[in-house]
Amino acid sequence: MQFTEKIVAAAFRSSMLAAGFLALASAASAQDIKAPDSVAKAGKIVFCSDISGPPLGFFDENNQAMGSDIDLGKEIAKRLGVEAEFANTPFDGIIPALQAKHCDAILSQLFDKPARREVVDFVDYMYSSQALLVDKGNPKNIKSLEDLSGVKIAAENGTTIQSLVEEQNKKFAEAGKAPADLVIFPKDTDALQALQIHQVDVYGTTLESAGYYILKAPDVFGTSTSSAERTAW
Repeated sequence: MQFTEKIVAAAFRSSMLAAGFLALASAASAQDIKAPDSVAKAGKIVFCSDISGPPLGFFDENNQAMGSDIDLGKEIAKRLGVEAEFANTPFDGIIPALQAKHCDAILSQLFDKPARREVVDFVDYMYSSQALLVDKGNPKNIKSLEDLSGVKIAAENGTTIQSLVEEQNKKFAEAGKAPADLVIFPKDTDALQALQIHQVDVYGTTLESAGYYILKAPDVFGTSTSSAERTAW
């Protein structure tokens, strides 16, 4: 099931830091880029990342952070002439962590939304979507948010899919229908596990993560697509 398109972005505490990183998109070589003073002095750039959503960010069997966001962060650091460090941060606390200066930027498939722009600056870098992952064969016949009435769905705390289901529950209430039973987990992998052990009927996540899990276990999972949003760094 496809929802709405969004942009994924990296978030920064200040527009000055964001502007410096925006230069990376057009710079041809490392000597074209000057690291912000605070980053240059520290010799590293620290990214707040929720490393629980493959293929963008996850831990391998050796507990090493991997994924496209990790690779992107390392390349940013390389071009700035510093080291990359990743602070594994629960998604619902990732903006407060940035505001508290626990990191220099967020790199964690954070959707670019007006409310978030009120507190942090964004640099957009990809389009993303939401998806509903179900058991193979889709036994509950879930094809859209409208099919979630009375259905148990797992989601990570603070995510867009959580907000979409909460908005859909308001529509269910207006129509006199049973709400979706939304079960919130601190990590995306915990929400996935709830589907794997049949504690829930549906797992809401990004399209990238849903596709990753289907490729890994095509005999276990199926999907009904969702909405695309823009992500930034």
